[in-house]
Amino acid sequence: MGIKDQFQDKANDLADKAKGAMGGEQDEASERASQAQEKSRERGQQDLDETQRAAQEQQDKFNQDYDA
Repeated sequence: MGIKDQFQDKANDLADKAKGAMGGEQDEASERASQAQEKSRERGQQDLDETQRAAQEQQDKFNQDYDA
């Protein structure tokens, strides 16, 4: 095996490692994005629940005032 072949093998190994590292970073970024979307959905649902609760309280208050 000549020096040229050794350098080529080393270059190929480094290229493979770089591709593997980039794939891992993409997986991590995808996971973070998924987590952020889930948190956003949860917050949206909490806001909706709170809005519905407040509307129900206002309706109850109106009904009490109307009945009195």
